[in-house]
Amino acid sequence: MNELLDRLKKEARVLSKAQTTALTAQFAPEIRYSRELFSNHPLVLRCREDVCPFLNDKYGHGVRHARKVAIDAGALIMVETQGWDLKIARRLALLAQLAALCHDICRFEPDHALRGASLTRRILSGYPLNLGELEAIVFAIENHEAFQPMTETRDETCSLLAGALYDADKFRWGPDNFSTTLWEICDYEEWSLAQILERMPKGLRFIESVAETFRTRTGRIYGPEYIEIGLNIGRRLYARLLELNRQTAGSPA
Repeated sequence: MNELLDRLKKEARVLSKAQTTALTAQFAPEIRYSRELFSNHPLVLRCREDVCPFLNDKYGHGVRHARKVAIDAGALIMVETQGWDLKIARRLALLAQLAALCHDICRFEPDHALRGASLTRRILSGYPLNLGELEAIVFAIENHEAFQPMTETRDETCSLLAGALYDADKFRWGPDNFSTTLWEICDYEEWSLAQILERMPKGLRFIESVAETFRTRTGRIYGPEYIEIGLNIGRRLYARLLELNRQTAGSPA
């Protein structure tokens, strides 16, 4: 059984990696800049080192997820701020990446967004950030959970950072949910094949509902495609799991 599930994990990862989106094609320069920022900026490198102990797990999901969200959040900022002063836009992209690196540092705890925001404030307190920048990062992390209303703010920086972090995080609800997250939960909860099958239809409906929640202009345009990619992978995976379950039920004891 474990061998068959491992094979399905690999199939899901192959399907996920094979996907491209309109966002990546349309805004390749912004994504490229965000990747370079993530790889080279001293504050990002420092933050990666500081938060790594909170993100490491045996699946590698926490670190990979933070990296993807950081790059997408930085790119979203660069798209959303087109026409702004470039120095300001790039500074906001940096803040978005710091927020993304920290957003799930308490992900296995109750109220993980609030606890993560509080811990982030302590981690970043020694960074060369002004108070407004630090509080904008904290605000974004406090408001990144799905299906929770965003705290009202008149601060444009807070609103933009929170929107970019939320959307970048929810992009990952598409392809990554069935290539990584599902299996992490299955292992953590020790679900059987029957339990996975029982929960998947509800999970698919839950993911589908995220498509209507994107916050930035760019996210609302391009985000639903990420969700649909994930749903297509999930439906295909569900069919394979049903087939596997039938084969298992029909095999001699």
